[in-house]
Amino acid sequence: MSLVFADQTVLVPGPSATATVEPAPEPALVSVVTGMMGGTVGVHVRPVDDGVAAAADARRAARSTLRRLGAWADRLTRFTETSDLARLNASAGVRAPVKPTLAAVLDWARQAEGLSGGIVDVALLDARLAAEHPVGGGRSTTATTAAPRLDRTWSMDRGSRVTFIRRPAGLRFDLDGVAKGWLADRALGLLGSFPSAVVDADGDIAIRLGDGESWRFGIADPRSKDADLLELDLVGSDRDGVGAFGLATSGTSVHRWVHGDHATHHLIDPRIGRPARTDIVQATVLAGTAREAEALAKAAVILGSEAALVALSGHDVHGAVLLTERNELLLTPSTTRWLA
Repeated sequence: MSLVFADQTVLVPGPSATATVEPAPEPALVSVVTGMMGGTVGVHVRPVDDGVAAAADARRAARSTLRRLGAWADRLTRFTETSDLARLNASAGVRAPVKPTLAAVLDWARQAEGLSGGIVDVALLDARLAAEHPVGGGRSTTATTAAPRLDRTWSMDRGSRVTFIRRPAGLRFDLDGVAKGWLADRALGLLGSFPSAVVDADGDIAIRLGDGESWRFGIADPRSKDADLLELDLVGSDRDGVGAFGLATSGTSVHRWVHGDHATHHLIDPRIGRPARTDIVQATVLAGTAREAEALAKAAVILGSEAALVALSGHDVHGAVLLTERNELLLTPSTTRWLA
């Protein structure tokens, strides 16, 4: 592919993608992967040395981290009636107590809303369900896919022991990718004793690399099952303070439904209460944390390419890759540093 350099972007003729971890050069990695959160979750750890004992210690830590991550995820899912999130959603009151893990994720959700200018909104469960199961078979592109217009104003009351959520009666939350990015970052925090580690929470990836450590990450091309759109070589460096990364991809080609003659997807634009009308098929963002990368990638898709490039320029991101419906690949200038 040829690269054409522009003032603000790099254009490549040519979207979720699950990033795949491929070390370059090959380090002695210990990897533990399992099915979780409707997808695949993996922990990849660089042992402290090449010894058998160090590898065994790394494997125990990776397995323990996966167990902890799974326990947290169980509290945040909307698909289990006994989860903390499901209980909050089922609560009839306008003021409901929440446990610490859910409170922490909702606190991040509020920050993500601010980070994205209101585009990331976790109070859109009913709109998501309307997109999945529209009334009337989905033959209308307007009313049948729109959720009821509820007041989505909510707040948190943090006490010394208990946190309460205040929201209008009937308002329900869908944490989805917001939770996955948060989980990846939190799980990575459990692996601080290892030189380098990666937690891949079903495509939302938290990365910590030691000085000089280089790992390669492929951004899958949704147009071709076995191909990568691009590869990024991330390098840990003490010189410029870059050693922690978050890599996340969002797009309209995954979680997509066809109802009659109308297709919908899961990325709800809070400004209209329906799946976003956007020219971006997929957005990948490289940031300092997985939770930030996830929020900005989702916002980029919903905003569309022109507004997304403006919005991303206002944040401290290491790179962004946007694939449009016109088969264009847009890269922010900082991305070129990491191209393999």
